[in-house]
Amino acid sequence: MSGSLRENVGKKDAKRLRREGNVPCVIYGGKEQLQFYTSEKGFKDIVFTPDACIVSLDIEGKKMEAVLQDIQYHPVTDKIIHADFLEVFPDKPVKISVPIKVVGDSPGVIAGGKLLTKRRRLNVMALANKLPAEIEIDISALEIGDSFVVGQLELDDITLLDQENSVVVLVKSARAAMMAPVEPEGEEVEGEEGEAAEGEEGEGEASEEDASKE
Repeated sequence: MSGSLRENVGKKDAKRLRREGNVPCVIYGGKEQLQFYTSEKGFKDIVFTPDACIVSLDIEGKKMEAVLQDIQYHPVTDKIIHADFLEVFPDKPVKISVPIKVVGDSPGVIAGGKLLTKRRRLNVMALANKLPAEIEIDISALEIGDSFVVGQLELDDITLLDQENSVVVLVKSARAAMMAPVEPEGEEVEGEEGEAAEGEEGEGEASEEDASKE
C-alpha cells in the first residue's frame, strides 16, 4: 500500500480525505508515529481476506512493514473511516490475531455429532517472518463429547497468548448442539504501543492534541 503524509490533522481534514475516497491512518511502534492517508480501495486485499497478513507500506518513499492493528467503520455506511497500523521489525516479536482452519474428518461428526467452533481466531506472538497466515486445527481424532483446546497446539517459534484450556472446537451430539448457547469470541490482543484511533465522527480529541504537540 502507498500513502501520503497528512499536512493537517483534525476532523475537518479527515472529513475532506474521506470525501475524496481516502482513509486517515496512523502507524506506530517504531521511532516515530506517522499520520498519513491512503486510498480506501487499497484495503480490499487486507480486510476482505481470512488470512493474517503483513502489509508493505510506502509512505512518500519511506518503506516499512506493518500489521493492521485496528480499523473503524462508519456506523451507517460501513465505509472505513480510520485505520491503525503497527510497525514490525525482523528482530522484534509482534502480537497478532490469526484465523484457524479446521482440517480432517471427525469420527464424532461422521457419527451424527455437530462440530461447534468456539474460537475462529487465536492470538499469537512471533517474529514477523514466523507469523502464520492461518493455524490448522486437526479434528480427525474428535469423537462426540471431545474438544480441542489451545494447549494441544504445538507451533514452532510461535507463542500462543490464549489460555491453554480455552476451547477452540468441540463435537456435541446434534441435540446438545442445538440447545447450546452461543458464546461470544474472545477479544483480540492489541499492540503494545497503544492506539491512536479516531471516533465515529472523526478523529478523537486526544489524538489531535498529541499530534499537535509533536
